[in-house]
Amino acid sequence: QVQLVESGGGVVQPGGSVNLSCSASGRIFAINTMGWYRQIPGKERELIATITSGGVTKYSDFLRDRSTISRDGAKTAVNLQMNNLNDEDTATYYCTINFWDLAPGETDRYQEYDYWGQGTQVTVSS
Repeated sequence: QVQLVESGGGVVQPGGSVNLSCSASGRIFAINTMGWYRQIPGKERELIATITSGGVTKYSDFLRDRSTISRDGAKTAVNLQMNNLNDEDTATYYCTINFWDLAPGETDRYQEYDYWGQGTQVTVSS
């Protein structure tokens, strides 16, 4: 079973910054992408950014200029730096991973898996 543990959320003042971290553990054969989504109360979950195992990044337009996604050296953790936060950035932020591993009960067939973290709350407030 793969687990994603997020950290770094909390209360941030308007104009401030936050650095969210997410670490993956468990059996993973090969990671395709890791990423971050957020969900504002009453709205659908939305993509912020993703990064591939090769370091290719993709950002949504609404946070492109204020966020940076990165992977650590071991590539089993992903970070999200967000700057110049405002009250509209108040949300629960979720880490996600897409990876390859053995299919259930198989010894030589692989399939893709998607997992989500539990979410970390970021509240922008003075």
